[in-house]
Amino acid sequence: MNGLVEVVLPGMVDPEGLRIRHGSVPTPGPGQVLVRMEATGVSFAEQQMRRGRYYDQPPFPFVPGYDLVGTVEATGEGVDPGLAGTRVAALLKVGGWASHVLVDAADAVPVPEGIGAAEAETLVVNGITAWQMLHRKARVRAGQTIVVHGANGGVGSVLVQLARAAGVKVIGTASTRHHEALRAQGVTPVDYRAADLAARIRDLAPAGVDAVFDHVGGSGITDSWHLLAPGGTLVSYGSASTRDAEGSKQWPVLKLLARVWLWNTLPNRRHAYFFNVWAGRALSRSRFRSRLTADLTQVFTALQRGDLTPRIAAQLPLTRVAEAVRLAESGTVAGKVVLHP
Repeated sequence: MNGLVEVVLPGMVDPEGLRIRHGSVPTPGPGQVLVRMEATGVSFAEQQMRRGRYYDQPPFPFVPGYDLVGTVEATGEGVDPGLAGTRVAALLKVGGWASHVLVDAADAVPVPEGIGAAEAETLVVNGITAWQMLHRKARVRAGQTIVVHGANGGVGSVLVQLARAAGVKVIGTASTRHHEALRAQGVTPVDYRAADLAARIRDLAPAGVDAVFDHVGGSGITDSWHLLAPGGTLVSYGSASTRDAEGSKQWPVLKLLARVWLWNTLPNRRHAYFFNVWAGRALSRSRFRSRLTADLTQVFTALQRGDLTPRIAAQLPLTRVAEAVRLAESGTVAGKVVLHP
């Protein structure tokens, strides 16, 4: 077993300011497993954390890494020793950018045979988020029509594929260079830069749509709400429009929550949610874990069926994390930038 290698985010720094730290491999405590990381990724959450803009990030310094896939190397007291050698996935929020990570055994989800580590990694946080928004919040049905903003993005691309597999019609916003690929998936693309974006979507769905998935937030969230047909559902799951903003990192989210609350008081039979994958964890950790395991298993099953195609933009070693972050933030790649030891 080699020593520990991890990436530390010391503060609001440029990607080159991320630090590589070496240490001893930790020993799992009661209820824990030691996972040798095989793949982790650069998601929008880490991009926000680097700027100090993620809603509930820990104080600096810390090790980022929202999720990981790896193999169990050791088990702690009270954990089945037979888990050693098993490939698992875990949703962490922080800590994944490390060669070895301690994970509560109850949070480790088995990865089915035949799925590679990098493939699985692209579908952990993105897959759980897409599945739960689509099937637990919007509860989409075959024949319905939805709008996916950022249809070429990490979560958006999974939303598109899962929706199409469910027989749902998709209108996807994206830059024009992604339109051909979206059409090949059966998506009707719309240029997200268009000044009359909402009007163009209304032309495609004059009676309104059954659901809108909006990761942008900001003033455009009102347009998303007005695109809904009676009985439709808006699922807001981010505030990408504020990525480079200054000031309070909580205020954009609080404004979104206030809007959602207000819209849900209106007698118009429409529904709005602000989706947070961690919602409910504090109230019932066991329920949260069982749902996460069930939903990620569904995502992996969809991959095995061929309903999902993993989108890997690049794979880089952990020690080249600055390059990986630059690439992920460049807006020039489609798919997830994956880190490996």
